[in-house]
Amino acid sequence: MEGTVKCSANFVPLSPISFLERSAKVYGDRLSIVHGNVRYTWRETRERCIRLASALTHLGITRGDVVAALAPNVPALYELHFGVPMAGAVLCALNTRYDSDMVSVLLKQLEAKIMFVDYELLDVVKGALEILSKEKVKLPHLILISDAESELYNENWSLASKDAEYESFLGNGESDFEIVRPNDEWDAIAVNYTSGTTSRPKGVVYSHRGAYLNSLAAALLTEMTSMPVFLWTVPMFHCSGWCLTWTVAAQGGTNICMRNVTEKGIFDNISQHQVTHMGGAPTILNMIINAPQSVQKLIPRTVNVMTGGAAPPPQVLLKMKELNFNVTHGYGQTEAYGPAAVCFWKPEWNYLSPVEQANLHARQGVHHLGLEDVDVKDSKSMRSVPSDAKTIGEVMIRGNTVMNGYFKDVKATENAFKGGWFRTGDLAVKHPDGYIEVKDRSIDTIVSGGEIISSIEVESVIFSHPSVFEAAVVGKPDDHWGETPCAFVKLKNGCNASADEIIKYCRDRLPQYMAPRTVIFDDLPKTSTGKTQKFVLRERVKATGGVSKGT
Repeated sequence: MEGTVKCSANFVPLSPISFLERSAKVYGDRLSIVHGNVRYTWRETRERCIRLASALTHLGITRGDVVAALAPNVPALYELHFGVPMAGAVLCALNTRYDSDMVSVLLKQLEAKIMFVDYELLDVVKGALEILSKEKVKLPHLILISDAESELYNENWSLASKDAEYESFLGNGESDFEIVRPNDEWDAIAVNYTSGTTSRPKGVVYSHRGAYLNSLAAALLTEMTSMPVFLWTVPMFHCSGWCLTWTVAAQGGTNICMRNVTEKGIFDNISQHQVTHMGGAPTILNMIINAPQSVQKLIPRTVNVMTGGAAPPPQVLLKMKELNFNVTHGYGQTEAYGPAAVCFWKPEWNYLSPVEQANLHARQGVHHLGLEDVDVKDSKSMRSVPSDAKTIGEVMIRGNTVMNGYFKDVKATENAFKGGWFRTGDLAVKHPDGYIEVKDRSIDTIVSGGEIISSIEVESVIFSHPSVFEAAVVGKPDDHWGETPCAFVKLKNGCNASADEIIKYCRDRLPQYMAPRTVIFDDLPKTSTGKTQKFVLRERVKATGGVSKGT
């Protein structure tokens, strides 16, 4: 338009870096990080992140380089979410459950120049470097993250050079370092690998713009006002902690770090620090509601919890409410920076019965303000399915908080964006009010005698059995039916149930073709983000075959 000009006065590339800059001014003396006896203010955190960025450049890190990290939820990993992009680089926080083989594969793909590693995971990284050295791959410079707050830490666990320890490394940086800001807000800020529930993890590239917008959207959907107290039960390596690493900074909150997530740790931290917000997969919620009475503590102030990663059973949501946890059910994927849709609560639902409320709360809902749209479509025609709560289609997403693409995988990126939407691979229905409800992953549906069975629906029924702690259902090959449902069940401590009892329980509550014909009692293999690895269970079914009668 005539008379307008785009310049530095009216356009600055969006970046979460600005959240830290602002909080250091507005909340400078307020606590930013608490980890045992370790305390930092926002002013101190900004200075530490600037020194971190400066020290990285001293080791040759330049714009666009990848810096890797393998660490639990400790202060150093939080600081890396700012310090690395402040050097113009891209952070890749790796899953702490990866073994040496997987770490070596990903380090080779990333071509990381520097890797930060927590002392507990040093042997994993050393094993990975040994593998890479045999392949004559240039090895990254290692920086060891120590932790005097950990009971297991031993000061003798170190690398060859003292400068290779995290705190000493920060000491090499200057406090007056000039932050390297993105030239373009679409520049990469992070690479986050998918959970690997269906196949080998893929590297998902996040932009400064997407991270900025999703962080603010997360504050809105979790009702996070200024100065919250956030308990870190979400792994920071997963979707950059669902972007909450940056959200807490935007709101000038306090990060309560947890190296290991336990029932006692959750209740103790909530009580000691007056926690206002936390997050986690349904496995975390399950941990809370099944905590021993000796561990549970009265929670006088409601704690807001965002859950995602898998659909929480209504029974879990109901029990969380009884314990004074307000659960927000989010839906998303790594490719959508974590949460993409949320089950926004409607006031009229307050007048329904607790069971009806829990069932509604288990829906995935509608897109948040950072996205343009979430829809359920026919994957071939790309037409929206009718809002009849019956017609199944694929969940598709588009907007500014969708990934840039898959790292070094053009073909996978093109397939994911085919038709102008991101194809999630999740199957869902759309209710008359526009709220979506995920029925299954397309790969996890069971086709038995021509009938499509939602594994999530069967799992929800099994989970309602009073003796069941966890359940997962997969298809078992069958010569006559093609597939039949096979349930993997983990019982609560001190409880007993037989396979026949579980099968009858399901048949009393489901159409007969949906009820499991096989029940196997065992622990469920999980990713570190709490998702059940169903591909592992499918392989186990092929290997075991028969009905388990154990308890």
